[in-house]
Amino acid sequence: MYFVANWKMFGNLKSLNSLDKVIKFSKSKEIKKGRLIYCPPYTLISSFFKKFKNCLIDIGAQNCHESIDYGPHTGFVNCKMLKDIGANYVIIGHSENRSKGETDKIINIKIKSAIKAKLKVIFCIGETLTEKRKKKTRSVLSKQIKIGLNKIKKKSNMFIAYEPVWSIGTGKIPSTKELEQIIEFIKNKFKGRSPKILYGGSVNPKNIKNIKNINNLNGFLVGGASQNPKKFIDIVKKTYN
Repeated sequence: MYFVANWKMFGNLKSLNSLDKVIKFSKSKEIKKGRLIYCPPYTLISSFFKKFKNCLIDIGAQNCHESIDYGPHTGFVNCKMLKDIGANYVIIGHSENRSKGETDKIINIKIKSAIKAKLKVIFCIGETLTEKRKKKTRSVLSKQIKIGLNKIKKKSNMFIAYEPVWSIGTGKIPSTKELEQIIEFIKNKFKGRSPKILYGGSVNPKNIKNIKNINNLNGFLVGGASQNPKKFIDIVKKTYN
């Protein structure tokens, strides 16, 4: 199982001290077969890389610019630069970026750029509350997958994070039955070995027991709860107990 910590716009150099508990936990038998991946802001990737050097915790970024080459893109960072400072993963297509105008076509270019830079992609998909109420969940996810992964041959090394937009930060999550049906729907979109599937959206220590046994689920993309080391460790522990 994979546990991806999306720190969003949070953290400074002092925050590194809070990671000592997680590092200790990562070396214990309690973690079992869990894999931890931290995706801090760009400003902390290099510091996280140094901090995690002697343990098995991996590093990712929260987004990237679509160009693989250097260029006149003030304020942006591309995948080649991310790889250079220690990132092995990148989150692409998060709804918070989609809501600011990131299109499926741009997401597709970003994914291709990340693969060229040898980064593993965590590709986010999900429907809004309006789309859910109009029973458009499946058509929305199909479109996001079709355009986002257009002309990308090797998908087995990727992650697809299903994050219903209406669930992020609200405390509401889909029912077990609903989630199982959606995960199966996503899996069936791929022939042969499909990408690993993560669930994201208000994941916390209280609701993890309800979603940990979902069929075909390979892990979780954790937002706010991952900023607190105790909560993040609890999510991992409760997944296995």
